[in-house]
Amino acid sequence: MKQKTALDILKTGKNIFLTGSAGTGKTFLLREYMEYLKERGVSPAVVAPTGIAASHLNGITIHSFFGLGIIEDVDERYLDNLLQRKYLHQRLSKLKVLLIDEISMVSPKIFEAVDKILKAFKFSNQPFGGVQIIVSGDFFQLPPITRKREQKKFAWQSPIWKDSSFSTCYLEEKFRQDDDELIKVLDEIRGGDITKESYTFLKNAESKELDISFRPTKLYTHNMDVDRINQGELNDLGGKRYFFESINRGTKKRIEKIFKSSLILENIELKKEAVVIFIKNNLEKGYINGTIGKIVDFNERNFPIVKIFSGKKIEVEQEDWMLEDDNKKIIASVSQIPLRLAWAITVHKSQGMSLDVAEIDLSKTFETGQGYVALSRVKNSKGLKLHGFNQKALEVDSLILFVDKRMQDASIKSEDLMNKASDEQKQELFINFLEKIGASLEVIEKSEEKKGKDVLQKNSTYDITASIIDNFDIVEELAEERGFSMETAIKHLKILKDGYDVNLERFKPEKKIFNKIKKAVKILKKDKNNFTEGGVLKLKSVFDYFNEEIDYQDIKLALVFL
Repeated sequence: MKQKTALDILKTGKNIFLTGSAGTGKTFLLREYMEYLKERGVSPAVVAPTGIAASHLNGITIHSFFGLGIIEDVDERYLDNLLQRKYLHQRLSKLKVLLIDEISMVSPKIFEAVDKILKAFKFSNQPFGGVQIIVSGDFFQLPPITRKREQKKFAWQSPIWKDSSFSTCYLEEKFRQDDDELIKVLDEIRGGDITKESYTFLKNAESKELDISFRPTKLYTHNMDVDRINQGELNDLGGKRYFFESINRGTKKRIEKIFKSSLILENIELKKEAVVIFIKNNLEKGYINGTIGKIVDFNERNFPIVKIFSGKKIEVEQEDWMLEDDNKKIIASVSQIPLRLAWAITVHKSQGMSLDVAEIDLSKTFETGQGYVALSRVKNSKGLKLHGFNQKALEVDSLILFVDKRMQDASIKSEDLMNKASDEQKQELFINFLEKIGASLEVIEKSEEKKGKDVLQKNSTYDITASIIDNFDIVEELAEERGFSMETAIKHLKILKDGYDVNLERFKPEKKIFNKIKKAVKILKKDKNNFTEGGVLKLKSVFDYFNEEIDYQDIKLALVFL
């Protein structure tokens, strides 16, 4: 299924199971849907089984969100206890849309606990209390961590899964990998049938040397290997030590929540030549969660300058991790540089990351899915070196092999049903759901009456932006004032340029960069492979054209004026 079709199905308000192999853009699609809802006044809740997984979409853990503590089984007595908690009533009474990410790591018991809690707080016998539930993840990846072996391991084995009538959206187009050989190996692992050619490919990856100027990140299956290597490598470096201590604001308990739900460190020691990994997304500055680089210097303020795989140098500054209450008020924050030592990380912590280059030791693989997760972190086989692998590394859970075909077939049915609907029928479904959850209908995006231009009702979100746009010369300041992401702010510029009488020339990238992008777009438009299913030029094609030397933000801004 294409992302556009999956997004349309999400907008209908159905319960959704979003899946697909690693690198097919599940997280990107979820961000698109979350932005769609937020623009209409609805804030979806995002939870995940671990703090690291939750950080990918700025969510929190399932246990924290639902007040579960260390509990997995929720009986009537414990449910009564939860019903006495005022903060849960305030949180759950407003809940309209719930997103559970990394569903492969959610046990059936936890999945059922969420259902029981929502039914109780919503006073409804509908699955999950009538809340739209979106579960996302890939069951070929890491399974739940349990204290003892359970007969039923995965969430889809719970009766509530069937009761929820999920529409399956199985994404197929790969965005992370662009290497046919590596894609073939990953697909064969998913299929449970490794050919001789793929086995040879993996063996060759053991003997190759990476053509890079710094030591790449090493992935290990065990924490003790990771800690030993990182500290040892740092100690071996000469030169001045730089220490960075986090700036914490809020109560101790709230600060602890931030640290538990992210990869940030309270204290970090760095040196020149240290290999580091970025642990936060910041497309404007040119890095994402998982970008690898080497510290080449420190600036006059003693902040590190990191050279990443593409050759670009980034001056790293502090980022903020924040904790909000139910009213979106910031109640705690931690400021720290978004880096960790990255000579080595665990496979478990790498799930969700995209790595340019990695050395992977799978010789001690002990769990099905670990090998697949590790290998699928790498974008291209040029950036892959293996330090051994055992048979377990090539295995996925046999139960998932059995149900995967059924999941794909279910996705085809969902896609066919959506494709049969006319544009008018789709819009009616979208609006009906928005009305059901009390969303704003002010933003109506496409209208034949205006020849494809956006029709905006009085006092829409775009009207508000238009009324203040003359006060700003920089997109970042506009985004901050409106409480937008940069992506949304740039989208507003596009809408204003097409449908409003405003002068936005000052927001253009500098002339030299703009002309370069203009020329590239003209060339790229000649190849249909550079377009999405909906006929839109892919940002990644432009980004790759410049060998990642021009920022996504400049590209997006330039496209507003082309």
